[in-house]
Parts: sequence; C-alpha cells; structure tokens
Amino acid sequence: MHKKSIISLALLTPGDISAAIQMAWEDRTSFETIRERIGITEAEVIQLMRSELTSSSFKMWRKRMKGRTTKHRALRSPDMKFDDHAIADHRRANC
Repeated sequence: MHKKSIISLALLTPGDISAAIQMAWEDRTSFETIRERIGITEAEVIQLMRSELTSSSFKMWRKRMKGRTTKHRALRSPDMKFDDHAIADHRRANC
C-alpha cells in the first residue's frame, strides 16, 4: 500500500465515501469518472470497498465488476450511447 493512498482515503468525507460506493456499484459509472469526481484511483476504490463493505458484499462486488467493460472507458464499445458523467452528477452526495 502506498503512503499516498492512505492519505487520500483518509481525507474523504462521509459524503465522498458514500458517493464513491454508489458509483462503484453502478455498472455504467467508470472508474475514470470516480477518479474525476472523488479523486481516488481504481485501486483506491477497491481498497475503500474492501474496508467499507462486509466481506460477502465485497466479494459479490468484485465478482460483479470483473470483466465488466463499462467500468473502463477505454474498453467500452463506441456504440454505447450513455454518458457516465451525467449519471455520476445526479448521484453526488451533499455531505
């Protein structure tokens, strides 16, 4: 674990944590959008999910995310007609 990861996760507000978890569960919100909105990397999202979810929920989430092309913009088909920025905007926590 990098020292920078510990610092950035430690600075998250409860609202940021809630928003990151919501966006991580959404199929169409990419890890890139989470980084733009919350400021944490994919590895930090995984670390956050591991610490905030129960063990069984974390395992379910990881299984669900594995191989999901919508979680990475670069892997998405150009035929996909949605913008994950708009999805993330309406989900942003107020805290």
